[in-house]
Amino acid sequence: MSAPRRQVHLAAHFPGVNNTTVWADPRSGSQIDFTSFVHLARTAERGRFDFFFLAEGLRLRELKGRIHDLDVVGRPESLTVLSALAAVTDRLGLAATVNATFNEPYELARRLATLDHLSEGRAAWNVVTTSDAFTGENFRRGGFLDRADRYTRAAEFVRLSRALWDSWRPDAIVADQAAGVFVRPQDIGTVRHDDRHFTVEGRSTVPRSPQGHPVIIQAGDSDEGREFAASSADVIFSRHGTLEEGKAFYADVKRRLARYGREPHELKIMPAATFALGGTDAEAAEKAAEIRRQQVGPQTAIAFLEQIWGRDMSAYDPEGPLPDVDPEPEEGLSQGRVRLADRTAVAAKWRAVAEEKNLTIRELVIEMTGRQSFVGSAATVARRIEEFVQGEAADGFILVPHLTPGGLDDFVEEVVPILQERGVFRTEYAGPTLRDHLGLAVPRPALRDHLGLAVPRPAREGAS
Repeated sequence: MSAPRRQVHLAAHFPGVNNTTVWADPRSGSQIDFTSFVHLARTAERGRFDFFFLAEGLRLRELKGRIHDLDVVGRPESLTVLSALAAVTDRLGLAATVNATFNEPYELARRLATLDHLSEGRAAWNVVTTSDAFTGENFRRGGFLDRADRYTRAAEFVRLSRALWDSWRPDAIVADQAAGVFVRPQDIGTVRHDDRHFTVEGRSTVPRSPQGHPVIIQAGDSDEGREFAASSADVIFSRHGTLEEGKAFYADVKRRLARYGREPHELKIMPAATFALGGTDAEAAEKAAEIRRQQVGPQTAIAFLEQIWGRDMSAYDPEGPLPDVDPEPEEGLSQGRVRLADRTAVAAKWRAVAEEKNLTIRELVIEMTGRQSFVGSAATVARRIEEFVQGEAADGFILVPHLTPGGLDDFVEEVVPILQERGVFRTEYAGPTLRDHLGLAVPRPALRDHLGLAVPRPAREGAS
């Protein structure tokens, strides 16, 4: 008997504040109006997606000391938007990106548990970190955290949050009207934690939520990020573009789970993915090329070049050749983007590609900054998605449309039915919670006694 076919997981990413989002397209709507969030969320729920994902930035990006205004600038705060969406959706998971460097566990655990209650068990937290002083300037601690410490703090943050979520026993509320007893005080534990980053001693103000713990998502491909995901996350939001890269990443992360006593199915790997659909594969390829030219206009091409080269490149023609100038070795003009580990090596790679393919600056940026993950007819895209999942290169994908709010409409109407016909994607939700959608068990409460809960230490030295 052959093994059952692996099921595809899908999530919808609201288009972000980067050049993937084509805000200047006539079909593009508001980036902040609530109706835009509602449209995309309801489209995802109609397609039986696992969850709706919101990214977040804590400082506006800058280029040459000015706000980078070529892309979308400014967005509402994630948890507020998702709390509102909980009232207009029924089954769709609601995932908020919230920074573990510039928040506090007690307050954030409370807000996430509240969202889990309001949504009846659909909350998720995408844990991100920040090490740069540029973002830190917006906060009291002002960038004090070294890059090497960011995952240490994040792992401690998650452990403490889980302790707070576990501090109420599931049956602590009795609401006995006859006896006049609302809660059993002995079933509400005191969390005691004193470690490098946090000191907390107190009781959570929010009862245990429907999922026990909101789903934890981790975004990052570094070795530290992979280890953090293996120890602490339920979903990892990754970035890899080819089937071979996906298989290597998948095998590496799943292998790490055993050292934390976890099984492979307890962590879902869901890379970001973009798409371009057409009536035929050729039509889709033409559409994909046009989208990329929209995403990388002349000014955007120069901005990308300045980010890599670390110097002012505004005098050069984006439709002309790459200039014969060397990059600045130190961090240069761009603030609020991911830092480059080796600017000189990246620039050398770009130059080699430009010379090999005889590309203009704009063509080079289009070539080097990514392209649609899935391009083709609906049948071709469905087949490719299934190839990744059945081939253990991913458990599913977080889809990033290029238009707000209708960028997911065609995918739900054309690709989802094919995946359903193939028997690899649900036709109805199996349960009400996000853990149900992802096939994840509800965590058992970790309260050890009626007096308090000590936050557990990491499973092994250096795990975070």
